[in-house]
Amino acid sequence: MRVRTALAAAALLTLGAPVPAGAAPSPDPGRGLFLTVSGSGNTWIRGVALHCPPRPDDRHPDAAGACAALDAADGDFDALPGDPHTCTDEHDPVTVTAEGFWRGAAIAWRRTFPSPCAMHAATGPVFRF
Repeated sequence: MRVRTALAAAALLTLGAPVPAGAAPSPDPGRGLFLTVSGSGNTWIRGVALHCPPRPDDRHPDAAGACAALDAADGDFDALPGDPHTCTDEHDPVTVTAEGFWRGAAIAWRRTFPSPCAMHAATGPVFRF
């Protein structure tokens, strides 16, 4: 588990590389998005890079579906079409984050859902990894 956490942290640091002093930050669509899902109290974490359009080296298991969902929401993670379905009333919170760039726009988004089922219902394929 420590290895996964270290890998996720390293990937986040890579996406958040510092800009040299005096240089204006510019959107870098090639950097894509880094998505994470973590359990209650960060007891576990997993993350994956996503580029839209998908690249052959993407690690997201449904990069095309995730990009299509982001396109449908025009990059607004709060407006994702999701995968509406009924969930049981369990309390097993998960927190998701998205950081990086989508279509040249900087993204820094975070949300906690009451359960993995509620997360999938709201976000569809984007955080299904």
